[in-house]
Amino acid sequence: MPFSDSFTWGTATSSYQIEGAHQTDGRSASIWDTLCDREGAIDDRSNGDHACDHYNRWSEDLDLIKRLNFQSYRFSIAWPRVLPNGTGSVNPAGLAFYDRLIDRMLELNIRPCVTLYHWDLPQCLEDQGGWPNRDIAEAFVDYTRAVVAALGDRVTRWVTNNEPWCAAMLGYHEGRHAPGRSNLYDAVRASHHMLLSHGWATQLIREEVRNAEIGIVLNPVPGVPASDAPEDHEAHRRFDGVFNRWYLDPLYKGTYPSDVLDDYQEDTTFAGKDYSFIEEGDTKIISTPTDFLGVNYYSRGVIADPNIESRSHRIPDVGPEMRTDMGWEVYPTGLYDLLKRIHDDYDVKALIVTENGAAYDDAPDADGRVQDHRRTSYIHGHLAAVKRAIEDGVPVTGYYVWSLMDNFEWSFGYTKRFGIVYVDYETQERYPKDSALWLSQVVKAPNEWIK
Repeated sequence: MPFSDSFTWGTATSSYQIEGAHQTDGRSASIWDTLCDREGAIDDRSNGDHACDHYNRWSEDLDLIKRLNFQSYRFSIAWPRVLPNGTGSVNPAGLAFYDRLIDRMLELNIRPCVTLYHWDLPQCLEDQGGWPNRDIAEAFVDYTRAVVAALGDRVTRWVTNNEPWCAAMLGYHEGRHAPGRSNLYDAVRASHHMLLSHGWATQLIREEVRNAEIGIVLNPVPGVPASDAPEDHEAHRRFDGVFNRWYLDPLYKGTYPSDVLDDYQEDTTFAGKDYSFIEEGDTKIISTPTDFLGVNYYSRGVIADPNIESRSHRIPDVGPEMRTDMGWEVYPTGLYDLLKRIHDDYDVKALIVTENGAAYDDAPDADGRVQDHRRTSYIHGHLAAVKRAIEDGVPVTGYYVWSLMDNFEWSFGYTKRFGIVYVDYETQERYPKDSALWLSQVVKAPNEWIK
């Protein structure tokens, strides 16, 4: 059967998006707290100060996860809660929150999947240069050591970093994510140091945690050229290099792709600079063996050369019914293509779909029911793609739906709702959507529901 008894069914969140309590129990400011104060940075001028109030409502949220039959919960630790100064003294009150969370999860037979870094870098470390500074990778190891010492006796599934492409490129190059900087050279250095921190953290966790399962989460995108034009094929090569191979190659082949190294140096921000920040032995550390690769997938990329005019006829017009509220094409086949490509091209022991979901604005009706049939259809189609991949020999061992609940969607604020549970942000009332109720049945008999 494609979905074996050992297949993990879970749901996922991240700390800044749901916890709130931004100044409670000694938590310091993160780069996202700072960015949210910048005029125009967040679409609805909101922030994560209160978010979903998960810091206070964690027990009822775990009970909800249990009622929906999920076997695992992927959540992230807030670095500013654990080490308010970035390094040094541990904040006992901050760690106590995660102690309570994990103890209750184990009581409910929900397996914790801990993500160490989901983008909320302490602002004090950004003030020291942020991820472009190699010292921050070393600080990440100190942070990992503190978390592992406190939680490693109960947590066996660990994710080091979440989507380093987003954290580096959106945060340090495009400026749309925290810390909101715009320099490609800084972004490339940041991406390297995030990968380096992953390698160091993996080695530490392996030494300290018995029976640890360790991985990193990427957001690779299956891309296709928009046409047969040579310019589009070249645009696709560049896209695939920057988005996919720049991360997969050092992790699984121990080297950065040479064509991408050349591509980056063509940018004017690289003028007079080199790759001296990649020190001898770094790629060996980055390629430290892991137990799984986490894959976050939402849509494919149709890649066109930006310099050719009249491109509309080359890009498929799927219509609004086949796009989510993010404007992303609903394309489940892309998940199959991605999983198969990674399996064929890289020596990956196991693959876990660590995020997959869709933003739609469905709201409760007069009876409190949220009839989000588009989200149910989206998830169903993507689970069918996972099933197909398993049948074709790809070692996919788990699926985490994004997200447990509606939350703060980064630069979009609260304007996009990815949750399978609706959150009324005024009352903090939770309403499981039809997609959540459907998934609760799928988890019990997946091979009967996913055809």
